[in-house]
Amino acid sequence: MNTIRFWLHNARSIALPQSMLPAVVAVCSASQFPGFSIYLSLLAVFGVAMAHLSLNLFDDYFDYKVKDAEFRDAMVRKGFRARIAKCQYLISGQATLRQLLVACFVFGAIAGVSGIIIWWFRGNFILWVTLIAVLLGISYSGAPLRLSYRGLGEIVIGVMFGPLSMIGVYYAACGHFDGSILFISIPVGLLVTNIVYVHAIMDYEPDKEVGKMTLAVLLKKQRRMLAGLLLLLLIAYGCIIGGVVSGYLSIYYLFTLLTIPLAVRLFYLMVEFVRHPDKKFSPRWWMGPMNNWKNITAYQLDWFMIRWLSARNLLMFFCFILIIVGFIV
Repeated sequence: MNTIRFWLHNARSIALPQSMLPAVVAVCSASQFPGFSIYLSLLAVFGVAMAHLSLNLFDDYFDYKVKDAEFRDAMVRKGFRARIAKCQYLISGQATLRQLLVACFVFGAIAGVSGIIIWWFRGNFILWVTLIAVLLGISYSGAPLRLSYRGLGEIVIGVMFGPLSMIGVYYAACGHFDGSILFISIPVGLLVTNIVYVHAIMDYEPDKEVGKMTLAVLLKKQRRMLAGLLLLLLIAYGCIIGGVVSGYLSIYYLFTLLTIPLAVRLFYLMVEFVRHPDKKFSPRWWMGPMNNWKNITAYQLDWFMIRWLSARNLLMFFCFILIIVGFIV
């Protein structure tokens, strides 16, 4: 049990809402159609979660192989405002690189078995979606493409946990494709991208130092970074409005606009990070859950976590509204 907890923690299970909530949204959207299977739906959501954990660990593996983890640790010692020393469990000797690789394949194998079962019942469409997801996931930080080192990592994550994952889960749940899922999955994918992009903006200096080409590093100037953040948010809400206007989505989906204050607050926090990086902020009740805030403050991670959790909570509340509407419509 301790071993399972150890690897769940190292696989950053705290980030599972980024993948599981979009998958649950897809299930709820498919639940009204003939051929819906609750068993295949649950299996698909579980498979997405296991794949997410596997890919997080593969990211650590590939980054450690090119010594990104050591460099990041050095950046922390040099005074760069890096969030945390990456792969600390490897650096400290709690696990070996071989054990990490085994954990990668264990989580991946569980996801693979889930996919094979769904493929047996739903056919080759699921197979192609899975293969594309695996290719993108491994290529995120793995050779030869190493997309996260070419400024494409945030986009890849948005595509994987937005349209690609949601279309796959939707098809697994009901056995067919409907255009409405695109108008839902694109904004969800953009809000997933938003989480890792906010992270990249805050880790701009250490990422630049180690040569990791995130989207923030690619844009270089802070004004461009903020403009990119604003564009992500505007397109996300624009997709919902466009889907309603075009008739693909019910008017009830406009309830997602209730999350705009969270988006505005997040953008403000990021503007202040650029202008006054040492300025302190405290959570507001309407910003959503931000647990263990005293410990976060004690470890001096409040500057990072209030923004990262704000981005996560924006996705979370957006998806909760989509889930409720999916049951109503």
